[in-house]
Amino acid sequence: MLDPVSRVRRFNRAVTSAVGALDTSFLGRGRPLGAARVLNAIGHGRSDVAEIRDYLDLDSGLMSRLLRSLEEEGMIETAAREDDARRRVAKLTRAGRREFAAYEALSNAQADGILAQHSQAEALLAAMDLIASALTRERVTLNEMDPQSDEARYCLGEYYAELGRRFKQGFDVSLSRDPDAKDMRRPRGTFLVAMSDTLPIGCVGLKGTDHGYAEIKRLWVASAARGLRLGRRLMDATEQAARGLGITLLRLDTNSALPEAAQLYRNTGWREIPRFNDDPYPDLFFEKRL
Repeated sequence: MLDPVSRVRRFNRAVTSAVGALDTSFLGRGRPLGAARVLNAIGHGRSDVAEIRDYLDLDSGLMSRLLRSLEEEGMIETAAREDDARRRVAKLTRAGRREFAAYEALSNAQADGILAQHSQAEALLAAMDLIASALTRERVTLNEMDPQSDEARYCLGEYYAELGRRFKQGFDVSLSRDPDAKDMRRPRGTFLVAMSDTLPIGCVGLKGTDHGYAEIKRLWVASAARGLRLGRRLMDATEQAARGLGITLLRLDTNSALPEAAQLYRNTGWREIPRFNDDPYPDLFFEKRL
C-alpha cells in the first residue's frame, strides 16, 4: 500500500497530465496554460489586473509577461482604470473573444471526455468537489446575495433536500416560516453565499423580525466542504452583519437530527432556550446576545 504522500503525488501527476498543464500549446491553441488561464479569467468578466493576478495566484512578473504576450497576439487590450490610474484593466479584443469561445468549447469537450471514461460520473464529480474545496479553502469568499439569486436558490435547494433525507418525517419548505426568505434582505436582514470559484458551497440567512430579535436561518455547507470550518465562518460573518444592522439579539432553531449544527452553536456561545416559534420541524432553540 502506498503511503499518503505517494498517493497525493500520484494524484498530482495524473491531474497535470490529464489537463495538459505541461503542454506548450494548451488544448492545441498555440499558447501554454498560464496564458490560456489569463485569457479565460478576462473572458469570464474579470478585468482588474491585480484581481486577476490574485485569482490565479500569480506573481507580478509572470502576470506582466503573460499580459504582454496576449497583447502582442492581439488577444487583449490593457489600460488604466478610469477611477484609479494606478490600476490597470484588461479586456478581450474581437480576436480574443473568438479565442475565448474556442477555449470554452474545447474545455467543455475535455470535461465531457473525462466524465465519459468513468461509469460512476456522479461519484467522480463528488470526489472532484471534495478535492477542489480542500485545495481552495483559503480562497472561499462569502458574498452577500439576494436569496432568489441562482447561487442562493441552488444552496437552498441542496439544504432542503438534505433535510428531507435526514428528517424522519421528511421536509416540506412550505410548512416552515418565511419559505421565500423575503426577510433575508437589507435593511431587515441579509443572505450570504460561500463561493469556491464558481461553485456555491454554503449559505446562511439573517432574517429580521418585529419581535426584538433577528433569526439565523438556512445554515448549510456542502458535504464536499465540511471539515474546513466554513460553518463557523458563515456564522461569524452573519453575526458581524447583524451588528452592522444594529441587531443585538439573535435566535435560531434546529433539529436534533443535525447534531453537528447544535454542537457548532454550543461551541460558539449560543445558549439553549425554550421554544419560541410554532415551526413544526425544530426541537432545539438557541439565543445569543451580541
